[in-house]
Amino acid sequence: MFSSLTVILTVTLYMAVLFGIAQIVERRSSRGAGFKGPWIYCLSLAVYHTSWTFYGSVGFAASSGLQFLGVYIGAILGIAFWWVTLRRMVYAKETFRITSIADFISTRYNRSETIAALVTLMALLGVLPYIALQLKAIAGSFQLITDQQNSPMGWGLSGLIITLFMVAFTIMFGMRRLDPTERHQGMMTALAVECLVKLVAFVAVGLFVSFSLFNGFDDITEKLFDQGFERVIQVSGARDSGIMWLTLIVLSFAAIQNLPRMFHVAVVENADPKHIKAAIWLLPLYMILINLFVVPIAAGGLLLGLPEDSADFYVLLLPQLAGNDGLTLLAFIGGFSAATGMIIVTTMTLSTMASNHLILPIIERMPSCEFIKPFLLQIRWLLAALILLGSYGFAILFSDSYILVAIGLISFVAVLQFSPALLGGMFWRRGNSAGALAGLLTGFIMWGYTLLIPAFIEHGWLDKTILQEGLFGFSLLRPEALFGFDDIGSIPHSVFWTLLVNISFYILGSLLYSPHKAERNLSTEFLSAMRPSPVRTARPAGLDRYISLNEKLDEARTLLEGYLSNEKAKAALTQITEDLQVTGKTHIAIIELLEFHRLLEHTLAGSIGSASAHKAVENNIRYNTRESADLKSLYKHLVTELSQQHHPDHENMGNPQTGMQNYGLINSLQNKVKKYEHIIRLQDKRIEALEEKLETRVQDIFRYRLETQKTRQENEALKRQLEDTIEIETELDVGNPLEIKKSLETKKSLDDS
Repeated sequence: MFSSLTVILTVTLYMAVLFGIAQIVERRSSRGAGFKGPWIYCLSLAVYHTSWTFYGSVGFAASSGLQFLGVYIGAILGIAFWWVTLRRMVYAKETFRITSIADFISTRYNRSETIAALVTLMALLGVLPYIALQLKAIAGSFQLITDQQNSPMGWGLSGLIITLFMVAFTIMFGMRRLDPTERHQGMMTALAVECLVKLVAFVAVGLFVSFSLFNGFDDITEKLFDQGFERVIQVSGARDSGIMWLTLIVLSFAAIQNLPRMFHVAVVENADPKHIKAAIWLLPLYMILINLFVVPIAAGGLLLGLPEDSADFYVLLLPQLAGNDGLTLLAFIGGFSAATGMIIVTTMTLSTMASNHLILPIIERMPSCEFIKPFLLQIRWLLAALILLGSYGFAILFSDSYILVAIGLISFVAVLQFSPALLGGMFWRRGNSAGALAGLLTGFIMWGYTLLIPAFIEHGWLDKTILQEGLFGFSLLRPEALFGFDDIGSIPHSVFWTLLVNISFYILGSLLYSPHKAERNLSTEFLSAMRPSPVRTARPAGLDRYISLNEKLDEARTLLEGYLSNEKAKAALTQITEDLQVTGKTHIAIIELLEFHRLLEHTLAGSIGSASAHKAVENNIRYNTRESADLKSLYKHLVTELSQQHHPDHENMGNPQTGMQNYGLINSLQNKVKKYEHIIRLQDKRIEALEEKLETRVQDIFRYRLETQKTRQENEALKRQLEDTIEIETELDVGNPLEIKKSLETKKSLDDS
């Protein structure tokens, strides 16, 4: 036994060493001297192995034999397809600045905020019990080696202290920066070290049990048969074991890429798609090594008389029983590493998803909350604390309701619901936002009905009649026996129904709904981005430069400073102008402005997610009249060029249907362009006719003005002549008064005219 202070100091020292390693690597990376090889990346992928592997696999083997291997067989099968699936995700991540699995799925389906929010909620509710599992494992192992089971501190207080430690570790290791797409080389290195430590610790315990407590594998096998524990090495035992094997394989096949922590480590933290090749063989090798001694440890605990209900902690109990304190402490550190690695990465990922897809959209819709946006990093810290405290509360509530393995499998079924939308979106062009939303929502509801409702009933929160008689008294709606489909176990039952409704609604929704042009364009761009083709960061253009760069920089700076600090915004704009090769220029072209805004959205997506960044740019960036006209002209030119250069007769000859899909959009756009050109020609003819009429009227007016001017001149001449005549007759006093009066009236009429 160890004192509590000794264990706490040991754990603190261990985490300090890891933090020091992370800091050293971060400094090396800032100088461009970070680790370039695939080893750190591959080892960090072993975060898949949590306390479920370190402790729970032994408990699973003690009760169900070799069935625990189904969890790893499915994972290895999933890894075998990584060169097809994971590589596509990495390419798409680089193009769209993906931050999480919620961001990936929503970006594929028209950057739907609804889908992103739904995936985030599913991940939170589904993975929360899994985090609780890790906290429970740490607290349980801590109590076990410090003899705190009967102490006044108890599980609750020790669990709370451990949870607060996890909050601090999570913020220090993974949440010191806002941009989650910036690769955390320090955190990844610390994660790789943790994965090595848990492997060494588990193998050390396995070797100790096999060759110190017993005389090798043969001795263990012989004693298992002698004492009636042969089930530990049997492939199957129960009547429905085949169904359970298949269920575990399906769940782990999906989990290896659907779990938020696995997506973050495998996709977001990937620095080079070529590293996937090394991961395809190295991670399965790690799985084999860490599971090599699961059966010997489980068998050793049973043979030495340890209670089967404590099998989850045989890894600690066996060295402790033998009086080997050093190995016991090493085993505790190994289990602690397995749990903390999962907690740190998962909490960081979930807090990013929650802030980007739940909190930020609410802030955007409430102008009075705009002042909160610059504190997005602090919001993520708060969310991380809430997630961990919520997991701790879940562990307290359900501490006696489940064994270790059941909680893990419930989470696996939850993340399984991402598979149709995720894999379908990568390989099926017809998949659209309506189908994805329908599939995710129905699968999530079915998961809650078939797994959460029975859990709440067993915990006493709901009436047991629902479980026995079905919803509203319909026996066909029993949560664990829908439509009479029972006697296969709750987990296989839930997997069957959730996948059935999820896939069915995804396909039906996608076939029945016709997406609009913007979604079709984004889907085509997304699918194209997953191809292994070189993509430049920026595409400088050589068109006329008339747009003031400083004005656009000010506009972009205002947008970025709404979410980032002033220094961060300034650095981002500097990087964008360098990538675009316009540093030092005063004016840019329209195509450069378009690329500038694309890079601006790309940068912002790293902090708030692709969907939120797209909406922010759409709402805050404006084009003036000339810029809009130039963009429309450029768009029309590109459509015309594409339709002329990519004729269906020259490509996709072997697959006419594919050709129709590829060029249907272009043909539709070209038809619209022709229609508008015809309308423009008609308008031009009308304008010409009006111009002719106007010219005729102008000529008539000109002739009228000439005639008027000529008449005025004649009147002026006649007026002068009359004046002269009147003046002469007046001087001579020989004129007739009547004639003079007549002359004066004539003069007056001329004046009036």
